[in-house]
Amino acid sequence: MDEPLHRCKVLVTPTSFGKDDPGLRHLLEQTVGEVVYNPVERPLRSDELKPLVRDCDGFIAGLDEIDASVLEAGKQLKVIARYGVGVDRVDLQAATRLGIVVTNTPGANSGAVAELTVALILALARHLCQANQATHRGEWPRITGIGLQQKTIGLVGFGRIGREVAIRLKAFSPQVLAYDPNLAPEEIARYAVEPVTLEALLARADFVSLHAPVVPSTRNMVNSQFLSVMKPGAFLVNTARGELVDEEALIEALQSGRLQGAALDCFRKEPPDQNHPLLQLPQVILSPHSGSHTDQAVFQMGQMALKDCLAVLSGERPEYVVNPEVYSSSEHEIHGKSKS
Repeated sequence: MDEPLHRCKVLVTPTSFGKDDPGLRHLLEQTVGEVVYNPVERPLRSDELKPLVRDCDGFIAGLDEIDASVLEAGKQLKVIARYGVGVDRVDLQAATRLGIVVTNTPGANSGAVAELTVALILALARHLCQANQATHRGEWPRITGIGLQQKTIGLVGFGRIGREVAIRLKAFSPQVLAYDPNLAPEEIARYAVEPVTLEALLARADFVSLHAPVVPSTRNMVNSQFLSVMKPGAFLVNTARGELVDEEALIEALQSGRLQGAALDCFRKEPPDQNHPLLQLPQVILSPHSGSHTDQAVFQMGQMALKDCLAVLSGERPEYVVNPEVYSSSEHEIHGKSKS
C-alpha cells in the first residue's frame, strides 16, 4: 500500500526549481511531509547525494551524478523526476533493477536551448565577445564579422532541439544541413533542411552545432578524426553534453587554427577547473550549462517534474517514463513494496 503523500520526503536538487514561481515550491511543500533542497549552487556528486537520498521517497533531479551507489543508498526511493531530457547521468539499469521509476521533461527546454544555440552562432559569427572586451578596455577595433546568409550550418542530431534550431535559423537564410542516423531523410527534409551524411556535413558546414544524446556511439564523437574532416576555419557549437567532445582534440584544433572558434555551454567536468586550457582561449565562448535557464523553460520543467514525481508517490503511472521496463505489468516492485 502506498504511503500517504504527507508522509513522503522529497529531495530537490535543481537550484532553479520554483525560482521564478514560488508556487511550485509551495505546492510541493504543502503536499509532501518534508522537502530537502540542494545545499550548494551546482549539480551534486554521487558522494554528496548518498546521505541526502537515504530516507527520501522522491527525487526531483538536475544534472547530478546519480550512479548505482546513490540508488542503493536511497532505500525508500521510488522516483527520480529528472529536469530536462538527458538521463545519461542516471544509472537507468540500476534504477530499473531497484524498481525506481525515472522520468524526464521532453520538450520543456527545447526552445530555450535552441535560442541559446542561435545566440552562440551569432556571437561567434560577429566576434561579439572580443568586440565587447575590447570596447570595455577603451579600444575601438574594426572587427569584420561573418554574415549567415548563404553560409552553411550543420546540425548533428535532429531531435526536438535540433528542429527548433532549424526553425529559428530560417530568418537568417543560411543553408541548413542535418545528420541524424535515427531519422529517415524525408523526416529531416520536412523542415526545409537537407539530410546528409556526417562526413558531408562536416566538410561543408561553416558552423557545426551538436544536438546528439550521449550514448556509447556518440561519446567522444568530436575527436581528432571528426575535427580533421571539418571545413578549415569552421566553428563548433555545443549546447548538448560535454561528453560528446574530446576536449584535448578540440583544444589542439583551436590552437592550430584548424577551427576558427567554438562556443561551449557544457563540459566534461562541470564546472571546469579554473586552469582548464579552454578557459584561456579568446576564440572560445563559454557559458555555464545555461541552455535551459529561461523563465519559461524552468517553469515548464519544474511543473512536469513535480507532476510526475507526485504521480509516482501517489501510486499512479507518470506521463513521461524513461525506463518503462520498470513496470513489468500493472504492478511493479519498488524496494520490496508493491505498487499499483
